[in-house]
Amino acid sequence: MTALARKNGRTAALAALLVAAMVGLAFASVPLYRLFCQVTGFGGTPLRASEFESDLAPAGKMIRVRFDANTNSALPWNFKPERKVERVAIGAREMAFYTAKNLGDRPVTGTATFNVTPAKAGQYFTKIQCFCFNEQTLKPGEEVRMPVVYFVDPKILEDADASRIDEITLSYTFYPVDSGKKQS
Repeated sequence: MTALARKNGRTAALAALLVAAMVGLAFASVPLYRLFCQVTGFGGTPLRASEFESDLAPAGKMIRVRFDANTNSALPWNFKPERKVERVAIGAREMAFYTAKNLGDRPVTGTATFNVTPAKAGQYFTKIQCFCFNEQTLKPGEEVRMPVVYFVDPKILEDADASRIDEITLSYTFYPVDSGKKQS
């Protein structure tokens, strides 16, 4: 084998390794980005807290929380918040409810994605319990009431930009779960 052939072989192997690394990164990017957003509150992603992390004293200031519900067209569900807007005390643990009904003729599993607007409020909006943490399966005609337990962290009042926010929107979109994939 000539030196040129060895050099070409090494270059081809490095290029194939680079392609494999890029494909692996492409598949890992969505879960890694989701994890990053959940940890930092980046992009309006609400933080997730345990029951013990939510024992804050209410700050005395009120804020409006608007609830939004969307459903992907491939999911035969009616999905909506029970109340569109609530006034809540910053720092107080609150509970809101959404309802979902399967309008189809077979069981369907859905998963909800969520975000908070304005995006700056995402790092201060913390969910303790949420239907969005798990997939939801509804039988034909079944209707369920799904709670969200949350609070707005009083630290929002210390942030010069976020302290002027008077309304936060919590938005969910339900998508069908691909039944061909293995459940983890």
